[in-house]
Amino acid sequence: MAEPDGPEDRKPQSDEARSAFTPPLGVEQPPPPEDDRPTSEFALPEGLNAEPPPEPEGSAFDLPGGTQQGAAGRPPGPGAGPGGTSPYPSSSYPSTYGLPLALLPKDAPWQDRMRTLLRMPVGERPVPETVQRHDDNGPAVPRVLDLTLRIGELLLAGGEGAEDVEAAMFAVTRAYGLAHCEPTVTFTLLSISHQPSLVDDPVTASRTVRRRGTDYTRLSAVYTLIDDITSADTDITLEEAYRRLAEIRRNRHPYPGWALTVASGVLAGAASVLVGGDAVVFVAAALGAMLGDRLAWLCAGRGLPEFYQFVVAAMPPAAMGVALTLLTSALHWGGRPSAVITGGLFALLPGRALVAGVQDGLTGYYITAAARLLEVMYFFIAIVIGVLVVLYLGVQLDAQLNPDAALHTVERPWVQIVAAVALSMTFAILLQQERSTVLLVSLNGGVAWTVYAAMHDTGGISPVASTAVAAGLVGLFGQLFSRYRYASALPYVTAAIGPLLPGSATYFGLLGFAQNELDRGLASLSKAVALALAIAVGVNLGGEVSRLFLKVPGAGRASSRRAAKRTRGF
Repeated sequence: MAEPDGPEDRKPQSDEARSAFTPPLGVEQPPPPEDDRPTSEFALPEGLNAEPPPEPEGSAFDLPGGTQQGAAGRPPGPGAGPGGTSPYPSSSYPSTYGLPLALLPKDAPWQDRMRTLLRMPVGERPVPETVQRHDDNGPAVPRVLDLTLRIGELLLAGGEGAEDVEAAMFAVTRAYGLAHCEPTVTFTLLSISHQPSLVDDPVTASRTVRRRGTDYTRLSAVYTLIDDITSADTDITLEEAYRRLAEIRRNRHPYPGWALTVASGVLAGAASVLVGGDAVVFVAAALGAMLGDRLAWLCAGRGLPEFYQFVVAAMPPAAMGVALTLLTSALHWGGRPSAVITGGLFALLPGRALVAGVQDGLTGYYITAAARLLEVMYFFIAIVIGVLVVLYLGVQLDAQLNPDAALHTVERPWVQIVAAVALSMTFAILLQQERSTVLLVSLNGGVAWTVYAAMHDTGGISPVASTAVAAGLVGLFGQLFSRYRYASALPYVTAAIGPLLPGSATYFGLLGFAQNELDRGLASLSKAVALALAIAVGVNLGGEVSRLFLKVPGAGRASSRRAAKRTRGF
């Protein structure tokens, strides 16, 4: 085929080859630019400035322009002024969404201030006022995060609730001037993330809690350190904070090992007297509990997990009760051998972990709550195994274990009140509390038992309701003591709930299983679970009531905390 030799014989171009901006026929083509460079169709027109406007000083999280404040009379504007300090007084925090201001004076407890900030959305939290500043640049962010994690590790390992641990971590970071920090607490993992602005990369650090121990003296020392860090009157550098934290870790326990063993024996003896035992029962329960404590220490030294330690510790008190039952049948003694086993259970029931688990669930930390309650379940199963093995052997030896003894209560008000005080005092020693707090917590335990006995024994009210009211008073008084002393509430609460623990219901439930009476056993164990939940809910409710309605002098509305609102599970 011949090549086309004229423009009229060429194939016309396709539509894709034509530009939509080609001038129509009869219109002159515009001249090319002077620099002969092709121009973009998105080029700025003449007269417009291509330079971006300068960004205002402040954080990328500052309030946008035109946003109204939550309270009348507050001018809109950024949340931080030069130097990272707030232009408003420390008692007023601006709200982005028109919500009421959170009035938090400096003399309010740091726990209340930090809980309030944790309940606020991230966009509403104010820029922190740096309390501890030692140079123009401030402390290094990784070191502050590491110190925060180490403090949170000691609190979580000591049994503190997840919300209180997060509040403590939040307080430390804000004291050193780190805004936009988000702490996260689970049962074994602590993490914290700091993001300076929307355009900067976040810095995240984490720490794993592998060992747990009960030492409320150490817990109190950590709270004292946090109070000093958050106070403007005390100058605490990072080096000083690290030094004090190392001293807290190295400090010896306030009570030696033999004192803890004796305390466990006196606790079991006092608990046996509380449920109707006499002097012989007291001695037998004390000996069984001390033997179980020494065996548990031996297992711990051999590296056995806590599950087996609880199994071994539950056997000697049960064996002592069975032996006393056999002697009762031979000597025709009219005592209550079942009180020996009940007293031994009082020293083993994990009331501290139960209260912490239920408290985490009520405050919205469901993962940590589930892990704590699972730990309580394992410990309870270990106690069940240890006691059931001994009770089964006792049944085979024809020991006259009487389940109807639970129906016959012995009312000895003054003796029981003294026993309740002694039980709380020895419980406080086992928790390694400071000597200055032992008397207060002992009186708190005596008040709790008095209220329970007055409602249940005298008033005829159900044991679950009586336990809940008594535990509520324990939580209320414990929270008041902690707020006035700027300390943790655990030392004032945990030992005081000792007289309320469901030792008798647990024992008679296990006895029902040993005697193959499943209905009676399930009924008693269900009662024990109900009493345990009543203790946990009552303690938490008492603490919340103290925060909602009772104020520290000069704290204003610091105790008001905004919480999540959901109805019908939505």
